Amino acid sequence: MLNEIFNKQKSQNEKSLEALKKEFTTLRTGKVNIHILDHILIDYYGSQTPLNQVATILANDASTLSITPWEKTMLKTIESAIAAANIGVNPNNDGESVKLFFPPMTREQREENVKQAKAMGEKAKISIRNIRKDANDSIKKLEKDKALSEDEAKKAYDEVQKLTDNYITKIDESVKNKESELLKV
Repeated sequence: MLNEIFNKQKSQNEKSLEALKKEFTTLRTGKVNIHILDHILIDYYGSQTPLNQVATILANDASTLSITPWEKTMLKTIESAIAAANIGVNPNNDGESVKLFFPPMTREQREENVKQAKAMGEKAKISIRNIRKDANDSIKKLEKDKALSEDEAKKAYDEVQKLTDNYITKIDESVKNKESELLKV
């Protein structure tokens, strides 16, 4: 019973950590990353579709992205969706593809991205703490149903806290690594 609780907590914690790492890819570092466009949705025949499902996105160099739609009629739609997304660059339509030229990042932009990374880290920590609460509630229920003794419950609470602390530390390390990556010129 307890192992099920611990395994569930561990797997949910792992998912939270992975979600944080995936969210970090949307932050721009010194080199432009195609994942900066992950949150942009295109109106594709009446349904909101992620940009990467209607076009090929390539990083030509450290500061240029090229978006080539699979259907040329989508150029204007893609261009306007990128402009509306307010990612800090104006799209350039050359009739074949949309190009995004990213200027070098300023110190202020880097510091703003660091703030966003820290906020993402806090969100992940809240998720980990909620998972801890669920695990503790499960232990409490077992204790109330007399399936666990008081001592076993105490040990279980300690194990849940140990797992939580471990993942909070991993999140802090991830945020710290991302921060140094963002501030590196």
